[in-house]
Amino acid sequence: MAPNTERIKKRYNRVAVVFDLLEKPMEKFTSSWRREIIKEVYGKVLEVGVGTGKNIPYYAPDVEVVAIDFSKKMLEKARAKYQHIFPDVTFIEMDVQQLDFSDNSFDCVVTSCVFCSVPLPVLGLKEIRRVLKPGGKLVMLEHVRSQKKWVGPLMDILNPIPLFLYGANINRRTVANLRQAGFKQITETNLWADIFKKIVAINGK
Repeated sequence: MAPNTERIKKRYNRVAVVFDLLEKPMEKFTSSWRREIIKEVYGKVLEVGVGTGKNIPYYAPDVEVVAIDFSKKMLEKARAKYQHIFPDVTFIEMDVQQLDFSDNSFDCVVTSCVFCSVPLPVLGLKEIRRVLKPGGKLVMLEHVRSQKKWVGPLMDILNPIPLFLYGANINRRTVANLRQAGFKQITETNLWADIFKKIVAINGK
């Protein structure tokens, strides 16, 4: 298990009861972005870090979804909200840094605001690449460190605050981490400034 994983897991378990309330101001922006990334996926899909299940309603009926999260409390909220409405979705408590799936298991993988919290992001992305089929697609909605002259350093200064509160980093370099994990075909689209991005990576095994 990666360093700090248990500590961050406990923080998400702690905030699970109020997580939707905390994120409500952002949902007016992110709900349309979520719809956009979910349109990209097909076949058998792994959603990493399903949280309280905000993406679940947007999946097409013919998509087979396996939804994982390393926070038991967040997963319980997602399951309670959606298991009876979407009975074909499988909810599993699991850490992306150590996926319990065989190689080449999924056509697509989805993440949304997840890789800010993974303690060892490159390890998690390598695991995703391992379970993706050759030619499979990773679709991400993530916030990353800005490359703007003054914004990026400011995010570095402020980063300890959200990291302490619930284990999220606001200065991750996710595109660079994807390259380190072995993804080569990467497309990024700015959704808000250069901080919120839609990122699509094809697994060119």
